[in-house]
Order: sequence, then C-alpha cells, then structure tokens
Amino acid sequence: MDFKDTLLQLAERIEKQKGSIATEEATKNAFIMPMIAALGYDVFNPFEVVPELDCDLVKKKGEKIDYAIKKDDETILLIECKHCGQDLNLHDTQLKKYFVASNARFGVLTNGVEYRFYTDLEKVNIMDDKPFLVINMLDMSDNDIEQLKKFHKSYYNVENILSTAQELKYTTELRNLLCKEFDSPSPDFVKFFTKQVYDGVVNQKIIDQFTPLIKKSITSIVNDTISDRLNLAIKTNDEVVADSTTPNAVEDELPEGVVFFDKETGIVTTEDELDSFLIVKAILRPVVDISRVYYRDTLSYFGILLDDNNRKPICRMYFNAQSVKYISTFDENKKETRHEIKSLDDIYDYTEQLRATISYYDKK
Repeated sequence: MDFKDTLLQLAERIEKQKGSIATEEATKNAFIMPMIAALGYDVFNPFEVVPELDCDLVKKKGEKIDYAIKKDDETILLIECKHCGQDLNLHDTQLKKYFVASNARFGVLTNGVEYRFYTDLEKVNIMDDKPFLVINMLDMSDNDIEQLKKFHKSYYNVENILSTAQELKYTTELRNLLCKEFDSPSPDFVKFFTKQVYDGVVNQKIIDQFTPLIKKSITSIVNDTISDRLNLAIKTNDEVVADSTTPNAVEDELPEGVVFFDKETGIVTTEDELDSFLIVKAILRPVVDISRVYYRDTLSYFGILLDDNNRKPICRMYFNAQSVKYISTFDENKKETRHEIKSLDDIYDYTEQLRATISYYDKK
C-alpha cells in the first residue's frame, strides 16, 4: 500500500471512530500513532520515536512533549497531542514552550484530525505564531498529501521543507483572506475594485451599492469555472464514446454511469452524484440563493458546500460502494451523521436537516 492509500485508509478510520474516542490517550493510540507509522517511523523503536521527551528548560516542572521523532540521532519533529474533540487554538502556547527547549526545526500540534505544522521562520528557535501547513485528515487534497510526504522518513530533508515553508505559510494566509473576502467583501476590497469601473467619488453609499454587485460577480466567475470544467468532462466523455469504433477506444471509455474520471487523482464523478447535487439545490432553493451552493468531489465522498467553503459543509454523498449508498448531514456543531438511502429520492427525506444547515452558517 502506497503512502496516499495509507493516509486515505487512516482518514476513513478517523471518520468512523472519532465519535467514540473519549480520551487523549485513546486519540494517540487510534489516530496519531498510526499517522507516525504512516510517515515511516517505528513507533516502538526508541531511536526513532520517543514518547514523553523532557522539554523542560528549568528542569523543575517536568514538562514533556508527547512524541519526539528522531532521525540520525537528532530530534527533527515534536508532536503535541490533544483529544480529537479539542479546539487546537487553545493549546499552541504549550507547544511553543517545548519548541524553545528543543533543537527540532519543526513542531506539530494535533488532535488526530487536524495537524498544524510550525517552524521558526521569523526568529531562530522561536516558534512562529502561525502554522505554515494545516492538514485536515477528513478533507485532504492531493497537495496536502504531497506536503505530508516531505515529512516521511524516506524523503525527509530539512532544507527542502524549509524552502517551501514560507511560501506555504503565506499562500495559506492569502487563500484564507481571499475566501473571507469572497464570502463577505470588506469595504476596502469593494472600494479597490469599484475604483476600476466607477469614475465618481467612492463614498459609503457607492460602496454599499457595489458590495452585492462584486459578490455576485465573484459567484458568477466561480460558477462559470465549475460549469466549464463540467462541460469539458462531459465533452471528453462524449468524444470517447464517439470514438468507440476504433480498436483502442474501449480502453479509454468511461464505465456506465461515470461522467468524469481524473486519472491523476483517481477521483470518479458519477451521474448519481451530479443528480444528487441538483436535488440538494432544489431542496435548498426556498432558503438560500442556489448560486451559493457548490460541490467538490473527493476520493472518499462527494461533498456539497455553502459558498464553496470547506468549513461550511451542507452534506456529503457516499456513493462509491455499489451495494450501499449514504447521505451524511451536519448539525450546528458540524457533527456528521450518515444515513443509508435506497435511492436518490430518499434525499428528500432529509429536507429539514439540509435547510437547517444553511441557517447554522448564516446565523454565524
């Protein structure tokens, strides 16, 4: 099993078990130790993985890091663990103290679901306030997997990671900033673009007038991009079918019910998944502008989001297993619950839960 498959298998385990994990120790055993093993380190070898490493500068308080990863007899990575249900924002200062007391260049704060990677880009041996890499095991992209692979025992190179850490840090911050602006444009953001098309004085009245126009324009661009990709996928499929009379075309022909197959990622998008997206949009139409409803397909599930924001999941479709289909809904705490469905019509049975999800996000 390759690195990617190992991570995806671990992600499936986390999805199924996280609701049953009651303690921090259980989180370590079920989620974090398997991740360390996936990175190529022997969790039972004290020359590679050291639990409870002393990171106490004054040698009195007995402060210890949960795990220290070693390579060539040097500590390369500190891992501070929390229960899978805990908010990591409450614990980064603890890792910062351990980082100062160690020679490691990288620190990780994790609850087994989310992994935050830190280094010392701003001041040597002083951990940065913000992580340069954040991985959510339940929402991993191919790029996330590639970045994690750099910490694998077989590929670890401190200079290689540091060379990309600064770029990752700022691209992540910029991405979050842009997502926030796209979701709710700030006056400065609106003013910047309004000046490009409006000749008069841009006062508050003009900003108020242009704010919904800019938001609508952004939504339109995103929708057009998705539509273009979908049309390209359908066109590609049609071309394959049209060429099926040639001897080699059968090898490239998509299976029945499959609309698009990404050879690089292995993601398969089916007719049922796209039909489910249309059904959910129809259900949500009375409570939200359906231009705010998007989908993203992954290896594990077909996700439907509000505002194309991973932090605003509406529901997920698990259609990859041919025998059983599931729809998952989310409560106000983003807790996911799976429901078995016999057909796409059963999606309508969850109308109340789907519409309630919109109200959770819009209230916030």
